Amino acid sequence: MNAKLDSSVTDRPVTRQTFDEVLVPTYAPAAMVPVRAAGLDLWDQAGKQYLDFTSGIAVASLGHCAPVLVEALTKQMNTLWHLGNGYTNEPVLRLALALTEATFADRAFFCNSGAEANEAALKLARKHAHGKFGPTKSRIISCFSSFHGRTLFTVSVGGQAKYTEGFEPLPQSIDHIVYNDIEAARAAIGDDVCAVIVEPVQGEGGVVPADAAYLKELRALCDKTGALLIFDEVQCGMGRTGELFAYMGYGVTPDILTSAKALGNGYPIGAMLTTNELAATLNVGTHGTTYGGNPLAATVALKVLETINTPAFLARVKQASVKLVAMLQGMVTDYPQVFGTVRGSGLLLGLVVTDAFKGRAKDIQKAAEAQGLMVLIAGMDVVRFAPALIVSDEQIAEAGRLLRAAVDGIVKAA
Repeated sequence: MNAKLDSSVTDRPVTRQTFDEVLVPTYAPAAMVPVRAAGLDLWDQAGKQYLDFTSGIAVASLGHCAPVLVEALTKQMNTLWHLGNGYTNEPVLRLALALTEATFADRAFFCNSGAEANEAALKLARKHAHGKFGPTKSRIISCFSSFHGRTLFTVSVGGQAKYTEGFEPLPQSIDHIVYNDIEAARAAIGDDVCAVIVEPVQGEGGVVPADAAYLKELRALCDKTGALLIFDEVQCGMGRTGELFAYMGYGVTPDILTSAKALGNGYPIGAMLTTNELAATLNVGTHGTTYGGNPLAATVALKVLETINTPAFLARVKQASVKLVAMLQGMVTDYPQVFGTVRGSGLLLGLVVTDAFKGRAKDIQKAAEAQGLMVLIAGMDVVRFAPALIVSDEQIAEAGRLLRAAVDGIVKAA
């Protein structure tokens, strides 16, 4: 029996405890509840201010509530919200044109998330191979410690067993190799492989950039065997490395590229980019999505792309990266008992803890939050930094001050 909705329910106070009472416990969020943000500044329910060096896990690259995006979205909200996929719309057509002109791709497919973009890429690879070579060319090669999404297909392709345990039986013909291991790639990529999927920078796997030689060898092996090379740039794309997409800095062109996260700066959108030849595989009725490429999402993503994809903006990302790396290297120098190295690319960087602090990245994250600095982790041994791409030198310096205060407290208590 359905109870009548209490008219006061939407006005009731909510707290972090409300999460434990009414949401499915798939996350363990922080004790504080954010209520307002602008740029890299964020405030919680108690009015405490934080410096956000997470950007929603490399999502809000233009900062929270970026005025240029608010203006574009508000205008579109008063014009046209949604259409079924029996129709197209002007914003998505403009976005597709802009993305294909800016990249190797001829065609774009739009969806709602990185997982959906990777799902589309993997389905395309399987269907292309089935049609061109037959059903035996179906194997997918991925890397250990990779992350490609949370659908059953994409967690199976991702190389982290913790995300697949209890969901068996899993999709078949998926194998994993060690990231950056050329010999392992040569041994694994044979004529039965339809696709190789790789992150140019592993984010969840510890903020590990790919070696240029490794990506070039993957390209050569795919060319030799007829497999498709898929670059998952959901986290490392859209200016995060100082290039519009990371592949541009490596000089290695994939057959398929996936994007999401920063593409919409927080408005849900994902994209799969590919060539004319491959796109023809997904003909009418073979794949789809209700919300993908709707006018609101496409409007926001187009403005994000227009803002990021300029020489001046991308040059500033590289300058900011130099400043942030220097700050983090200073942490390694001054706290050698805690941190061992800095790694990553652009404004996706990780501080790797020493053996003495192995498994304690979460403790550092919590201590930083107590000081008013929001950071991420990448596994339990890496503190991850992914600030908005508009981060200033002053904010980088302030993050360093707050991080030092947090680590001082941990060292003192040790």
